Amino acid sequence: MSKVLMAEVNISEGTNLDLVNEVKDAFLSVDGITVVDIDSNEDHNRTVFTYKGEPEDVLEATKRLAAKAVELIDMTKHKGSHPRMGAVDVVPFIPVREVTTDEAVEISKRFGKYLGELGVPVYFYEDTQEREYRKALPKIRKGQYEALEEKMKDPEWEPDEGPKEFNPKSGATVTGARFPLVAFNINLDTHDIEIGKKIVKSVRAATGGYTFIRAIALELEERKQIQVSMNMINYEKTPIHRVFETIKSEAQRYNVNVVDTELVGPVPIYALRDVLDFYLRIADSFSVDQIYF
Repeated sequence: MSKVLMAEVNISEGTNLDLVNEVKDAFLSVDGITVVDIDSNEDHNRTVFTYKGEPEDVLEATKRLAAKAVELIDMTKHKGSHPRMGAVDVVPFIPVREVTTDEAVEISKRFGKYLGELGVPVYFYEDTQEREYRKALPKIRKGQYEALEEKMKDPEWEPDEGPKEFNPKSGATVTGARFPLVAFNINLDTHDIEIGKKIVKSVRAATGGYTFIRAIALELEERKQIQVSMNMINYEKTPIHRVFETIKSEAQRYNVNVVDTELVGPVPIYALRDVLDFYLRIADSFSVDQIYF
């Protein structure tokens, strides 16, 4: 059985689809890569490329993707609702099959070294980062691109790879190996950002919510809605349905309803099995082997 590693590369461009296609063509030039999902969001001004393959193929594809994105994206002109600090913003590597965490960490370190040699400051996170205070993405990205120049002057926040000086055009990149994450967004029928922030507090770990939930409230200008945008960093310990029901309940306090939801990128089937169990009351005899494509 062959090894499978997955990458979920987040770049800071979601409106210029010609540019996005150039970046896509760069990584698709590598044989052996299977595309899982490509998601461009205009409000976020962000695209997430998700693909998988043998670890060495995934590494080479990610190098080509990142090099093209760094070439084409100018962060001095970037605007979007999603937090970001670089042209190639976040690059997680996720073990899927017959790949250990240590192997994924090694791939992420090699990628970080490559990107650093292109002149981009690189921070490691999650399993690749040894210093506890730098493991969580929100802490690394706090202040976003606009605060990065000053942040990099602090010895506590020197990059792990690449130049120690601010790169205005490319910003900085975060990369590492991590547990499969579920990116889950809930859109609400209100345009009041303050209501969104109050609802976020009920689920976000940093404000007393669920330990494994990172969440922010974003304005969706085109839709005139507020989005609760979440990264669920351990769906086994905090399942999707529990978070959804909490947000739905909190929203009702403000006479706000859930319009729809979004799952961004791939979702482990075991995360959805919990949703089936909860809403359909499926008996214990149900198995994911019953699902086919």
